[in-house]
Amino acid sequence: MICLADCNNFYVSCERVFAPKLEKRPVVVLSNNDGCVIARSEEAKALGIKMGVPFFQIDYLIQKENLAVFSSNYTLYGDMSARVMEALNLFSPETEIYSIDEAFLNLEGAAANSQSLTEKGVEIKSKIKKWLGLPVSIGIAPNKTLAKIANRVAKKSNRGVFELADEKLIKEVLAETSIRDVWGIGYNSTKKLNALGIKNAFQLKNLDRRHARKLLTVVGARIVEELNGKICLPLELVPPPKKSITCSRSFGVPVESGQILQEALDSYLVKAGEKLRKQNLTANAVTVFLATNRFSKQLQYSNSLTIELANATNSTKELRAWTRKALTQIFRHGYLYKKVGVILQGLQPETSETIRLYGEKNYEKDKRLMQALDNISKRYGREIIGFGIKKSEKTWQMKAERKSRRYTTCLSDLLHIGG
Repeated sequence: MICLADCNNFYVSCERVFAPKLEKRPVVVLSNNDGCVIARSEEAKALGIKMGVPFFQIDYLIQKENLAVFSSNYTLYGDMSARVMEALNLFSPETEIYSIDEAFLNLEGAAANSQSLTEKGVEIKSKIKKWLGLPVSIGIAPNKTLAKIANRVAKKSNRGVFELADEKLIKEVLAETSIRDVWGIGYNSTKKLNALGIKNAFQLKNLDRRHARKLLTVVGARIVEELNGKICLPLELVPPPKKSITCSRSFGVPVESGQILQEALDSYLVKAGEKLRKQNLTANAVTVFLATNRFSKQLQYSNSLTIELANATNSTKELRAWTRKALTQIFRHGYLYKKVGVILQGLQPETSETIRLYGEKNYEKDKRLMQALDNISKRYGREIIGFGIKKSEKTWQMKAERKSRRYTTCLSDLLHIGG
């Protein structure tokens, strides 16, 4: 049996862990530059706030409905996610991290002889709440697709745990599940199936396999098989290797200066380089891209350039020389830029590096320097020390006027309890 553990309203729940007064209060979290709503509490949903609605359209609710609004705090959310996944590993050695707030667990043999799978789910839910303060819904079923559906039911139940194993119960639940709510069935597939009169998951379950493959490709055929109780999507216990690392942000204000663009690009490269080394990878190519605001009435321009490297590297110093060269070639004066970014490509394990004919000693020196910088950044934060980046106001940074503190990753942001 497969269990899907899904944190409820994850971003909002993370904010509530460190501000209990937000319980029962409508809360929303905004996207980059405080643009649109990307997370809502149940109370906010009850007010009719839709996912993706621009913030300026609902700002009047702050006073009217006592709405709490937060800028995205990805540092906090990422760390809380890591803690959730570490805790889930205690309940099953076979765990697949599916997203920042979801994980599949293999419960075969995980429950004690005297404990049912539903009781095991209740235990997981209660302990995650106790250890981390986060509410979790648990769906249990024979495979991933059914576990996803079971989890949807669990979110609506008072218990927060739902086991979908009995054939009669599966039939009833699938008949009540809209086709658009089946995992893996997108908008276009929903239109095709609706045209055939297939409106719910039970009707999809009974679709001929060959017809399903022709209509929905191999992925759709596998979904039909899983709705019939078979296992076609096994757990991915080892995440597939990354093919690229991208770091980019939209600016809080338009940027015209090439020097400021370079400062932003250098900052993004530092973050991308840290990720590269953390995963013990090197890059064989770099891509730099920039673009104006396509929603603006100003002159439009966008461009990108990829440079293949003679030697794979994870040295920020080496990569910076190439990203600056690329930016110089694609930058054009007279435009107001909204975004710049870097993509590290052709990733391979660091152990696959070949010996350099020239500059090997300098590269080894760079690697020791990068390791020292990573250790300092990890302990004290990126703002303590930079690499080739001067201290400035950084007017290009994203808007984050309502950002909470980094409660779990920064010593200066720790909560203080008065006597």
